[in-house]
Amino acid sequence: MRLLYTIGIFFYRCGIAVASLFNSKAKLWMRGRKGLFEQLGNTFDGTQRPVWVHCASLGEYEQAKPVIEQIKCVSPHTQVLLTFFSPSGYEVSKSDPLPDYIFYLPIDLPRKVKQFMNAVRPQIAIFVKYEFWFNYMFELNRQGIPFYYISAIFRPSQYFFKKTGRWFGLQLQKASFFFVQNAESKALLESIGITQVEICGDTRFDRVYDIAKQSDTIPFMESFQQGAPIIVAGSTWAPDEQVLAQVLEALPQYKMVVAPHEISRSADLLKAFASFPCTCLSKGDEQELSNSRVLIIDTIGLLKKLYRYGRICYVGGGFKTGLHNTLEAAVYGTPVFFGPEYQKFNEAVALVNRHGAFSISNADELLQKIHYFDEKPDAYQETCRICQAFVQENIGSCVSILQTIQKNIL
Repeated sequence: MRLLYTIGIFFYRCGIAVASLFNSKAKLWMRGRKGLFEQLGNTFDGTQRPVWVHCASLGEYEQAKPVIEQIKCVSPHTQVLLTFFSPSGYEVSKSDPLPDYIFYLPIDLPRKVKQFMNAVRPQIAIFVKYEFWFNYMFELNRQGIPFYYISAIFRPSQYFFKKTGRWFGLQLQKASFFFVQNAESKALLESIGITQVEICGDTRFDRVYDIAKQSDTIPFMESFQQGAPIIVAGSTWAPDEQVLAQVLEALPQYKMVVAPHEISRSADLLKAFASFPCTCLSKGDEQELSNSRVLIIDTIGLLKKLYRYGRICYVGGGFKTGLHNTLEAAVYGTPVFFGPEYQKFNEAVALVNRHGAFSISNADELLQKIHYFDEKPDAYQETCRICQAFVQENIGSCVSILQTIQKNIL
């Protein structure tokens, strides 16, 4: 079965190579791995023995960061190697000073896996959420290197828990420990004989809580706000922006900050909000900011600090592409809104159940709720309290993780 899996990975890599001829993300994926082993050989000489942390992309890195910070805190001499599978994670994070080394992950083919492991010689490995690369798992297990999954989440529909996926389920048993987000994940793993598991929650709670504590006043937001209530919309796509433009039309007293998921789409947003005084952050001076009703954030890394300015926060991706990080908004104690497709995101489901977040299908539903909050300040304050309490109740997962993995850190 491992041979069939490896053949599948080989053809997967071939598919990316073909896609790179016309797809920019696939081209970055290929280009980023060119000369990778030479770079690894020039970086590692066998003495570093890093803690290896692997993330699929940027969202998973947000889950990894508080764990890396804890490792650095309890073991300052320990070096951390961070790898990414996706260009969208690597390209944004490649200059981050927190890890000691940042590389792309070589494709999961046995020869390349052995080359990587022999070059890096990690003392332990940490995979974030759902990065299941079975040749890496095999080699880590063969070399006796402990490896862990953090913020992991499992669903009954996954192939691990079906009769046809029995081999894949057996591979999970090689992991040293699973830190899962909820009781369902723990029960599913136990159903296939995996007992090295603990419910530990999502490390993103720790991450957003730390960011919120550090957030300071942002001068350009003071210039833009001018005392007006603000809707902060983050990680948006076109369907989100269509709704938001209709909402702003009906709320003349409000201003709006929009941070698209891809900053290259700023021209699309200028068209979507063309009926309003609108400016991009990179181009607007103080006077233009104060006169604008819509501020488009066309730079990376600000969104998580901007949510604090929202009277209402809207998180994009819930109409089509997949809901983005709702915790970054909820941590500031602000009502959170998003599109109808949120059921696969535990924190969104929990917030909706607590009436701290609200799913909407169109502009009218969002407007109705904003009007309600404007007319019922007590209801608004209670919703804010619910969001803030939800985050505070779930912080602390990193402490539990460190208690288990620390004994294997040199």
